[in-house]
Amino acid sequence: MAGFFSKERITAGPGYNRWLVPPAALAVHLSIGMAYGFSVFWLPLSKALGIHEPLACGEDISFWMRAVTTTCDWKVSDLGWMYTLFFVFLGSSAAVFGHWLEHAGPRKAGAVAAVCWGGGLLISAIGVYTHQLWLMWLGSGVIGGIGLGLGYISPVSTLIKWFPDRRGMATGMAIMGFGGGAMIGAPLANTLMNHFATETSIGVWETFATMGVLYFIAMMIGSLGYRVPAHDWKPEGWTPPVSNGNSMITQHHVHVNRAHKTPQFWLLWWVLCLNVSAGIGVIGMASPMLQEVFGGQLIDVPLKLAELDGDQKLQVAAIGAGFAGLLSFFNILGRIGWASCSDFLGRKLTYMIFFALGFVLYVLSPWAGSMGSVALFAGLFCIILTMYGGGFSTIPAYLADIFGTQHVGAIHGRLLTAWATAGVLGPVIVNYLRDYQLDQGVPADHAYNMIMYVLAGLLLVGLVCNLLVRPVAEKHYMTPAELEAEKKVSHAQAQAMAGAAAHRSSTVLVVAVWIAVGIPIMYGIWNTLQKAVILFH
Repeated sequence: MAGFFSKERITAGPGYNRWLVPPAALAVHLSIGMAYGFSVFWLPLSKALGIHEPLACGEDISFWMRAVTTTCDWKVSDLGWMYTLFFVFLGSSAAVFGHWLEHAGPRKAGAVAAVCWGGGLLISAIGVYTHQLWLMWLGSGVIGGIGLGLGYISPVSTLIKWFPDRRGMATGMAIMGFGGGAMIGAPLANTLMNHFATETSIGVWETFATMGVLYFIAMMIGSLGYRVPAHDWKPEGWTPPVSNGNSMITQHHVHVNRAHKTPQFWLLWWVLCLNVSAGIGVIGMASPMLQEVFGGQLIDVPLKLAELDGDQKLQVAAIGAGFAGLLSFFNILGRIGWASCSDFLGRKLTYMIFFALGFVLYVLSPWAGSMGSVALFAGLFCIILTMYGGGFSTIPAYLADIFGTQHVGAIHGRLLTAWATAGVLGPVIVNYLRDYQLDQGVPADHAYNMIMYVLAGLLLVGLVCNLLVRPVAEKHYMTPAELEAEKKVSHAQAQAMAGAAAHRSSTVLVVAVWIAVGIPIMYGIWNTLQKAVILFH
């Protein structure tokens, strides 16, 4: 079994079509991307015992007691810790296991990710069935979070090596799937919960179990589809660009254990952290922000949100949900669009656009709100979310440009600790600033203005960090002897690859696998756009 998952076993022979690899990566990323859509479970789980209404815990039931109690329902805030654990363990597992992945290969890492993510959902199903919250934290939050980290970085290094001529586009195609996973998973989860729901069950444990099996199968198929290029392979007719000494794209390699000792690593760490902090803050408050800023204007009623009756608030909430879905769609477009553009613009210029344009849009958003233009306000944030998604998908190519491709997966894994940090920093800034504004008597429809200005300030700091990025000093590069030794350890030496058999990939197969991943993506886009249309009705 170890041989079956080995890196040598998945080395592609001559004639292999590299376009078979991105769909394999998408199968994995579309599965783990459901982490973004887990909020669909919070309200049903908050009445797991009461079924129709939450069965509230007494005031004497502490936070830790609620994790093991079977006599009252969970709070949404307690369930939300699962979401926090997702991204803490995504970043930490990617950092810890990134170097191992470079040696083990993407198939082995992807298979472990499938076991962790699918298995974590099954453990969560047991947690719901037995009403043990700690099992859900452990299953989906911790074990599932480790699966997220391994699944997220498993194809990055491989795709960069398959597409040296289009690094940004290649990683953008895969990481697009992570952003799009919730578009597919959230409506699927709703459908399954409605199907399994009875008078005595909310249908969540059955949904967890079903989705755990489905995701395990999809991720294993994707992992088995991974192939790595032979030593020194390059696309036919492509010649690596000649470095002029000032290029931001290096022809050398930096070892993962040296990368974090360079200023470039920490500058890029802050570039990612600040870009994500601003974007994730918007994602977390998108729906309530639109509702509180415009209130009854969304349904042609000249009243503030607090002045609306119950039915009107439900109509406004539906529009808010459509806005959140629309932002998710543009998040995905940005992941493939901006990453592809970075192949022509250059990675540094692309991030300069993210920060400079983002600063302008954040500053303009309060003005758009005061103008009363829902379309303008929504349009500004749609553009902002493209750059949030683009920041994720462009960073692997940026790292490959700066540090070389030999350890880019491992370096990317360590850099993802910036994401884990931003996952705490962004929401904390937004939530505490909003509460502070409200406590000071600021009306709810104006409480977001200061937040936008603070987030714009974060982007200015990110712009400065990006401007300071320079090529790595020569002393940090691996010597030819170190590089050869590393390739032997990672089974990448030419002798190990020489026996790879010729592989003539069928065009029909390429089309078939793209259709297989394209169908669920189109399903997700269709569902999202249907909900978003109401925003402009």
